[in-house]
Amino acid sequence: MDMTVRLELSKTDSAVPFRASASHKHHTWAGTFHSFPELYIQPRSIEEIRKVVHLARRCRRRLVVVGCGHSPSDLTCTSSWMVNLDYYDALVDVDKESGIVVMQAGIRLRDLRARLVEHGLAMPNLGSIDHQSIAGAIATATHGSSMNHGLLSQSVLGLKIMLASGRVESCSLEQNQELFRAALVSLGALGIITEITFQAVPAFKLEWTQHLLSIDDMLEQWNKNLWTKTEFTRIWWMPYMKSCIKWSAEKTEKDRRPPAPNWWSGSFGYHSYHLLLYVAQWIPRILPLLERFVMNVQYGFKDGVGRSAVEEGQSGLLMNCLFSQFVNEWAIPLEKGPEAITRLSAWLHGDQASSKIPFRIDGMYVHAPIEVRICDGSSATPRAYLDNTTPDGPTLYLNATLYRPYGREPPCRERYYEGFEWLMKELGGRPHWAKNFQSVLKEEFHAMYPELETWLHIRDEIDPEGMFIGDWHRQHLLRQANGKAPMPLEENKSTTEHAAAGGLNWWGYLPSKTSSPQSSEESFDLVQGAEAEKSVMV
Repeated sequence: MDMTVRLELSKTDSAVPFRASASHKHHTWAGTFHSFPELYIQPRSIEEIRKVVHLARRCRRRLVVVGCGHSPSDLTCTSSWMVNLDYYDALVDVDKESGIVVMQAGIRLRDLRARLVEHGLAMPNLGSIDHQSIAGAIATATHGSSMNHGLLSQSVLGLKIMLASGRVESCSLEQNQELFRAALVSLGALGIITEITFQAVPAFKLEWTQHLLSIDDMLEQWNKNLWTKTEFTRIWWMPYMKSCIKWSAEKTEKDRRPPAPNWWSGSFGYHSYHLLLYVAQWIPRILPLLERFVMNVQYGFKDGVGRSAVEEGQSGLLMNCLFSQFVNEWAIPLEKGPEAITRLSAWLHGDQASSKIPFRIDGMYVHAPIEVRICDGSSATPRAYLDNTTPDGPTLYLNATLYRPYGREPPCRERYYEGFEWLMKELGGRPHWAKNFQSVLKEEFHAMYPELETWLHIRDEIDPEGMFIGDWHRQHLLRQANGKAPMPLEENKSTTEHAAAGGLNWWGYLPSKTSSPQSSEESFDLVQGAEAEKSVMV
């Protein structure tokens, strides 16, 4: 441990533990980035979290809060201090009658849904996986796929957030509304979310079905009942077959019934598909044949053939993401969906003239599926400043997935995402904050989000030294004002290099690691009395 840190630590209350490791290696869930934090800290109480913040300010360190690192971008990479709240994961209060649940912010979604079931409750919606912490899922605008639901943060009634000063602020619709709107999609740049008040719903079961559907039938049903026939609907589009798998689910009181076994869905199919994708790294032209083969062994070539099951609601909403992957997901207005799919399909089939996408497709082959999901955040009150959903109607999400077989980079990524993102921008799209967008300029983000300046103003007021700011934030969001130097605690990317296991090793640096001129005792006294307020809605 650095001598400056040891010295400052010796001046603090030894009765409050500082649970830090200097040997942790961080990687994103998909293995796309790896970083090596100076310290990996796992506090277990509000006092321990405050001690971390206090020491970071004294030792001039940036703080990065991370759960499972589900974002495949370098958003969570750091060479400074990484904070993980896996042990700060208790349910503080559960009101079964109202469904209002207060929880510590480090709880993982998988643990939250298991504990809610014990009280006869559930989250109203989920994304595709439940490995994330509740705070991380909210901070990056995670969503599911339902016309009846918006972002997961739409169920948040209130938050508590520890600021760079060590003070805990409560915010909600009625209290500190501006901070609340900023913190609902915070991107980890405001402070450490410590507590969340959440509106749960009665536990439920889902009956789901999935079947093969032609792209023509999908588009023909688009403005009829494709998205409204059931509460939950999502589609996996197979671009070369011009077909898709439609998954739809509705709440039910039926007895549980597992899906029928499928030999390809087990270990043999998983490893065979993985190996074939790896072969396609060297022979990309087999990808259209591989798509057809996989769909045939699972569904045959007949439309309407599929599977069904009745499962516990939140298990039924999850899906197996299979392998490490790049994900480039964009939100566009739902009514633009048929045009987006038609033009992207033409482009992938070599018809550049019909697609009107000004990038050549020659020799480029991509992976299936392209994920198609929806949500409707237009009724959200208040609306997060960085909410990427369409403000005046339903939102369509298109996710261009590219697998990384055995951690290897797909050769088509740069060209594919260049054309895909060009089309999404032309259709008024905005990228998912936590995904692998690659061509969005800072000026474009400011045009996409009219309230981004308000978010930045709030951010700068509560963290003027940049304790929670890193290279990702500077690159995409923070303006350079007249050559102004980075904030004192802001971390900058130093270099990246290819990792032996795949992905990139990431290193950063801080402008200064010297102690603050304020004495440790004085600094701590300023925040000693800043205890968290009770979690009540006013």
